[in-house]
Amino acid sequence: MSLEEFENTPDAKTKRYVLMKSIMDFGMGFIYLGVGVVILFSRQFHFYNNFTMSIPAKIFAVLVIIYGSWRIYRGIKKDYFKET
Repeated sequence: MSLEEFENTPDAKTKRYVLMKSIMDFGMGFIYLGVGVVILFSRQFHFYNNFTMSIPAKIFAVLVIIYGSWRIYRGIKKDYFKET
């Protein structure tokens, strides 16, 4: 079932669940994006330590940014009841 089918039904519990999941995806997505940006641009933020200056930290930051972007996309799409 897609979100349109759930929005057309009078089930308020399902609508609240979709809204809660969407807000959580937006919030967590922005947190992940923020952490990734801080690690990736730590030199510009004058945040120096052994981890943030390493190559694995930059790879981790890019992965966190990608995951945060996916969480935001999932919050926009709101397709939580997709049948496969």
